[in-house]
Amino acid sequence: MNKKLRVIISGGGTGGHIFPAISIANAIKSKCPDAEILFVGAIGRMEMQRVPAAGYEIKGLPICGFDRKNLLKNFSVLLKIFKSQRMAKKIIKEFRPQVAVGVGGYASGPTLNKASAMGIPCLIQEQNSYAGVTNKLLSKNEMTRKICVAYEGMDRFFPAEKIIMTGNPVRQNVLECDLTPQDARRSLGLDPEKKTILLVGGSLGARTINESILRHLNLVEHSGVQFIWQTGKYYFAAIGEQLKGKVLPMLKVTDFIADMGVAYRAADLVISRAGASSISEFCLIGKPVVLVPSPNVAEDHQTKNAMALVNKDAALYVKDSEAPDTLLQKAINTVKDDSRLAILSENIKKLGLKDSADIIADEVISLANAYIENK
Repeated sequence: MNKKLRVIISGGGTGGHIFPAISIANAIKSKCPDAEILFVGAIGRMEMQRVPAAGYEIKGLPICGFDRKNLLKNFSVLLKIFKSQRMAKKIIKEFRPQVAVGVGGYASGPTLNKASAMGIPCLIQEQNSYAGVTNKLLSKNEMTRKICVAYEGMDRFFPAEKIIMTGNPVRQNVLECDLTPQDARRSLGLDPEKKTILLVGGSLGARTINESILRHLNLVEHSGVQFIWQTGKYYFAAIGEQLKGKVLPMLKVTDFIADMGVAYRAADLVISRAGASSISEFCLIGKPVVLVPSPNVAEDHQTKNAMALVNKDAALYVKDSEAPDTLLQKAINTVKDDSRLAILSENIKKLGLKDSADIIADEVISLANAYIENK
């Protein structure tokens, strides 16, 4: 490529959108070190902090979602969408990308719509087994040339000729951790020989998973198991108050885990929401997991993600409404059953798709090359 590669990557809102986006950007930079990459996110969402921390520039749009409970508030939402469309057009005109990548989230809609209208080829990266509304609409654009997916059967949402099975890009530190489980536990201040359960509710936390621990602190204390508990920043202070005065050395509590590679390596079993990016990580490292899908997501897509594994005996499932009563005991019983852990690990590893970020980066570069040749 003679011309310097310029790529816009748009989307975010949660770690499940942001971490794959950053992984794709890193893969593009490794192949084209002088590439210019600009992120476009939503003002006030977590990408506005996480993307700069990863070393990339980001522009923010005032976009937000519709309020389905209070329809009167949606007039202001429509104004924000209109403003975001105008801002996206200005960003694209000034940056002059040769390709635009959408990873899902509020900002990807106006950004890819405007890129498509301006004749710029687009690539969509759909993480979930059930496609989001924005990506379904964007897939119909003529300039949306490639749709990278992680699950079979996505032709029920997207034009089959555009689909590429790539899997979901994951955080590099998840794959590169070379500690033994014992050393990983030592680094976290835990007993290196004791069975360990990791609880994660996503980057923002999960009330139900947190409640599953708080209701059963006596069981935690006498289980013979130790726990790494990521509460999420929203819940950390309140949980600290509830634990004040209690001595629970088997319970390591933190608001956020920066190095998930070490945390995964330390754990014999993970309790997690069923976000697509997390599931992709579990598949690649062969980690046994109990999935508690969030009920507060579009089209109940986390349950669909979970069942894609559960139906292959590659994960366990607990319904969100039942989790506070049953989740902890189920996890403790499972982590003490070495043969069950081995089966879950073997089955989930069969579902992992490797080198996703590199494959997607190659597609992005190919689309940009074609665009340059046709100019």
